[in-house]
Amino acid sequence: MTDTPLPKHLETIAQDIDNFVEINTSRLLDLCSDLVAARSVNPPGRTVEAAAIVEAFLGENGIVCETRANENTKPNVISKITGHTTGRHLILNGHLDTVSPGREEDWTVPPYQTTQSGKKVFGLGMGNMKAGVAALSLAFVWLSRNPQVWPGQITYTAVADETVFGPDGAGWLLAHEAGLKGDAVICGEGPGDMNLAIAEKGLAWIELTATALSGQGMLSGPASSAVTRLVRAITQIDQWNEIQISPPDELGILKPHAGDHGFRLSVNTGTIEGGHFISQVATQAKAEVDFRLPPGMSRDGLECRLERLCTDVEGLSFSHIKGWDPNWTPPGAAICRAVAEAADKVRAVPPLPVVRLPASDASRWRAIGVPAVCYGPQPLLASGVDDFAFAKDIVDCAKIYALAAVHFLSMEPH
Repeated sequence: MTDTPLPKHLETIAQDIDNFVEINTSRLLDLCSDLVAARSVNPPGRTVEAAAIVEAFLGENGIVCETRANENTKPNVISKITGHTTGRHLILNGHLDTVSPGREEDWTVPPYQTTQSGKKVFGLGMGNMKAGVAALSLAFVWLSRNPQVWPGQITYTAVADETVFGPDGAGWLLAHEAGLKGDAVICGEGPGDMNLAIAEKGLAWIELTATALSGQGMLSGPASSAVTRLVRAITQIDQWNEIQISPPDELGILKPHAGDHGFRLSVNTGTIEGGHFISQVATQAKAEVDFRLPPGMSRDGLECRLERLCTDVEGLSFSHIKGWDPNWTPPGAAICRAVAEAADKVRAVPPLPVVRLPASDASRWRAIGVPAVCYGPQPLLASGVDDFAFAKDIVDCAKIYALAAVHFLSMEPH
């Protein structure tokens, strides 16, 4: 992406940020603990308590913030600060809701409190993404105290309803909050391994429906049941997990990521139902399927595949639940360079540019033409049981967010 070192005028600023974060490391980890304890599993996606914790943290540091909500139980926190002169507008974005812990008995640590073991800090949301929110929050505090070193405007958002791609978080804010578009976005969601995600898979949630004529089960034949027809379809689309897509030329710079999942179509059948009695032919069966589309593949392309499948399997049809195409930020964009160079300065290793596998709110800004990247302390490709983050990564991210913000806002426009 770039081999350019951090500009010399930022060296002193980088040292000041480093000192500030090191002094406040205990408070940073305490904020992680407070956020993990504030349960915000989605669904239902309640973020009242988590938002209050963020508000209190920013307030104790003299920062004015507000909440905006489409749904009262899902508040979004917003705060805006301005630099020493006019300039670009940077968005720092994170989300407050978490995925489900699954079966709590599968956890080896308590899900709703942090447990530090060696270099790891465990707790639901540490990887996705309460540690990222905490690091963004501390970086925002330093930026608010040092407006003399950066021009322009910074808006901090800690939003609801991200993990289910719902309507009450960043999407609602972008539609209803004036001036939130910005010139670039740093989203605190990591793609894993402290890499830098400049691209993101698209999403297609599809309902497959199979139908068949009524009949007695003892007279059934091959594929006479809607359930059997649906299973045939699901078996075929499961093979699509092997499909690899050639990346667009612009993304040739991207590195293979954990077996090159970034350019692989993934298919997961999330739910299935059908039939009404064991001895009767099932007249209807349904399945909800989650497709993640790599850059280079569109929803239109997937729809063509599904139409051919419906031709092959009698009685099969499909409908769209929700979705969007893959999107990305050009590797040479200023925000990509700023984060990469800041990370190189803090960690002495430049991050690899990759495709992020799960969806993030960064895609919402890219969809309206705003360059956006994802970088954060999530260590794995996706969070799950025994969710964790490395303590050093959390601390480093706070430094990198602050330094990247100053760097981006100080860059001369191309």
